[in-house]
Amino acid sequence: MSQKDRVLQYLKQGKVLNRLNAWDELGVIEAPARISELRHEGHDIQTTMKQVLNRYGEQVRIAEWFMPWQELLRHEG
Repeated sequence: MSQKDRVLQYLKQGKVLNRLNAWDELGVIEAPARISELRHEGHDIQTTMKQVLNRYGEQVRIAEWFMPWQELLRHEG
């Protein structure tokens, strides 16, 4: 299974993906590239920005990707 397929399957399960869990759970280093490819294929993937603390205690923003519920229902059928 390709990295792109793993990302798509993960999102279709209603899960939220970011760069950290993409690496930890899926072995995908360049998650933004895979998201871009999936969007280019027509998948409705939304982005939100979340503030988190980095290892130095600094606030940083990270992107989180998800499929809206309408897209998830489309894939169920």
